[in-house]
Parts: sequence; structure tokens; C-alpha cells
Amino acid sequence: MRFGIFIPQGWRLDLVGIDPQAHWSAMRELAQRADASEIWDSLWVYDHLHTFPVPTEEATHEAWTLMAAFAASTSRIKLGQMCTAMQYRNPAYLAKVAATTDLISGGRVQMGIGAGWYEHEWRAYGYGFPPARERLGRLDEGVRIFRQAWTQGKATLDGKYYRVDGAIVRPLPAQAGGPPLWIAGGGEKVTLRIAAKYADYTNFTGDPEGFARKSALLREHCAAVGTDFDAITRSSDFDVVIGATEAEVRDRLRAWIDRLAPHIGVDKATEYVTGMTKGAAAVGTPEQIVEKLTEVKELGLGYAIFNFPESAYDTSGIELFEREVVAALR
Repeated sequence: MRFGIFIPQGWRLDLVGIDPQAHWSAMRELAQRADASEIWDSLWVYDHLHTFPVPTEEATHEAWTLMAAFAASTSRIKLGQMCTAMQYRNPAYLAKVAATTDLISGGRVQMGIGAGWYEHEWRAYGYGFPPARERLGRLDEGVRIFRQAWTQGKATLDGKYYRVDGAIVRPLPAQAGGPPLWIAGGGEKVTLRIAAKYADYTNFTGDPEGFARKSALLREHCAAVGTDFDAITRSSDFDVVIGATEAEVRDRLRAWIDRLAPHIGVDKATEYVTGMTKGAAAVGTPEQIVEKLTEVKELGLGYAIFNFPESAYDTSGIELFEREVVAALR
């Protein structure tokens, strides 16, 4: 199993209380910490524009700007977004952005891509909010444009949703064939079929029952489209709330709620944190987390990406996780 780590960027209210002028230094220091450790194969940000679980006026830093900044300020670690929303940027333009960032990084960009879902920010930014069928259609067409652009240096598509005519994407990315494609989402009829056709990696639920079901459906889609199921690495994301004891875990959960409460209210903060962590695989003592993650690993989880909600303020949870969980899972 390989491991990725999310860098706080504000989307999940994970930079509140820090002066916005100090946000970049906080993010850069965490990225460089991960870059210096052989434990972490990749770092990740989210592609969102308004905070979550509710929109606020707190900062949310833009994903691809951060990708370029991390490319220039790290040297080893892979760089991903979980996940870029296809419709937020013209796909030929996005292919060029990714190619440039890949060159800056020396070939470390991972292209996380999905159909998008956060309706509030879609409408606020003027993207409308098309039905799922259209959003998924755009995902499929956009990935086809990526593949042309990154292999041929030019893209042409007269699609239902996107039309590009000889869009030149030069220079090519540093990685032959372009950045690996992470198709995110667990939609059983369409998203997983798109993943079967194009993905190097998938990203869907880490709940054991859900993971097993999505994996079985992905296998069926691969058989239907004629691709190799075993060539696709399956990944999941996990929020980590870790403590040496169960009392310490409870303290960390309370601290998370207390940090969010001034911005979204106690009730909403409690509802959100409880909903994100109740029964979750990466919540508990190291021994409990290892047991739960091992179950998913045995179902075929090959890559896990972890979010530490308090990492901009306190890295002791990361340190405990590195010391006791990663070693056991490896």
C-alpha cells in the first residue's frame, strides 16, 4: 500500500485562525515536511472554490495554482488534486496547465479528475449545475481531449459538450503519455465505466462493504470495455483522528468541533465532524486504525490518501500515524 497526504488549503476550514498572509508558508512547510519523508508518496489538495460543509467567507485556495507552487517548492513527492472538476476549466486549457505544471515538477503531477458535485460553488461562479448525465458526459469527453493533447501535442474533438479544433498543447508533459489519470467517484453505471476505460487509478469509498461492491462493479466494467482490472490501482480517502488512547481521540474530536464552531455554529460543526468520523476507518488508536485499514487493504486497496484536520496547527497526529500505523500497514 502507498500513502498520500492532504495539505490544508482552507476548503474544509482547516486554515481558520491563521492570518491569510501566512497561509502559503503553512501549506509550504507541510508540503516540504511530506516531501522530506519517504513515507508519503504524494500530496493532495481539493479542487473547490467555497468552503465546506457550508460556504463561508474563509479562505479556499485554488487547486492548480497550488499545484504549480508545490511543483516549484518540492523535489520528490507526487502532486495531486482530489479531484479536479472537469467543467471548471476548458479541458484543452487544463491539459496545457497540467503539462506546464508537470514540467515544473519534473514529472510528478497526478491528474485527479471527476464530474464535480458542490452545487453552491457551481452556481456562484456561473457554471450553472447541469444534470449528472451532462457532467459525466463532459468528464468522458474531457479525458479524451487530455489523452490526445498529452500524446500528440494537439487535440481535436467535435463532441456533444466540448469542441476543440487543433488545440496545440506544447511542450508535452514530462511524463510520457501525460500525468496518470485518477478517475474519482463511485457512480456505478457511468463513472466506474469511465474509470474502466481510462483510469490508472480510481478513488471511491473506503468503507469495506462499499469498497468491495465498487471493486466488483469496476471489474465488470473492465471486462465489458476490454481493459485490465488488475492494472488499475484502487484508492480511497480517509479523515484521520488518531490518539494514543481513546480519551485522546475524543479530545481531538472535540478540538476539531471547537475550531469549526465559531465559523459554522456548534450544531453544524458537531453534525459535520460526527458524520465524517463515526465508524470511520482512520479514527481511533493506532491499533484500531491498523485493524480497520487492514480489512480494506485485503479487499484490494492499493493507495490510501489521508487528511489530518488539525495539521496546520499540530503535527503530532501525523507523527503518531507515521510511527505506528504506516509501519504496520507496510
